[in-house]
Amino acid sequence: MQTIAHRRVRFGELAGSLVHGATFFDWLLVSTQEVADAFDYPFREILADDGIPYAPVVAGASVTRYPTVDDVVTVDAVPVNVGDSSVELLYEVADGDGEPLATARITHVTISRDGSALALPERIRSDLVDASVDHDPAVGPETEIDRSRDLPSFSSSFRIHGPHIEGANLAYFEEYPRFADIALERFLADRGTSVDELRGDKQPYRIRDWTWEFNSPVRSGSTLHVSCDVSSVDRDSIRIAHELSSDGRTSIEGVTEYGCFDGSGAPVQFDDAMLAPFDG
Repeated sequence: MQTIAHRRVRFGELAGSLVHGATFFDWLLVSTQEVADAFDYPFREILADDGIPYAPVVAGASVTRYPTVDDVVTVDAVPVNVGDSSVELLYEVADGDGEPLATARITHVTISRDGSALALPERIRSDLVDASVDHDPAVGPETEIDRSRDLPSFSSSFRIHGPHIEGANLAYFEEYPRFADIALERFLADRGTSVDELRGDKQPYRIRDWTWEFNSPVRSGSTLHVSCDVSSVDRDSIRIAHELSSDGRTSIEGVTEYGCFDGSGAPVQFDDAMLAPFDG
């Protein structure tokens, strides 16, 4: 089903000439809410019972092209796997000409007030099964680790304040890639450079492929620690293993690949200067 229809990219969604990578996360959750409404199991009903609606458990995605200010965006979302308490949705993001921008797969579970996964109501589950499609696109990054080089690690911490949270008083899905990006920019600053200095006519260090597992929520008022281990660097991608933890627990872990893009949003290779901070 079409969850976002012919929506023009907005100025506030941009980071420079292209949308911020976190914007994809927001579009995906907006689409989740539309699916929930369409299947008559809406967010508002779950929130009224102090639940966490459609919490991501595993999220994987790949970006084909980054949209820019002139782009029109459409998102389609369909169920591809339905369990007793979970539903995996396939999200396909396209431009105004129907050309692909990104593909994502997210497994969602609704969490009760006591922290357990809620079973899908039988009628809702049956409707989701009936609407499921047999489509299995591969998304996400490679996972190999380059052990031939001494690659860096770095970390940052963030206090979760009001602007970071959503309706269940938890850190919002869109904020996590922002925190990861800030950690990366702080690392570049420690190496004596910055995205602005390195950019030129390219847009480096843009999130491109990722697979993240969500183990526990990040609550308002907590401190989120973002640990980053660089596992591979080449002209096409910088691969980083991320661990996001709060309250002494691993909240999110996964692998993220960052790419470089031109002004139209198409992927291009990193320059030597963009890769130099990751040498040792």
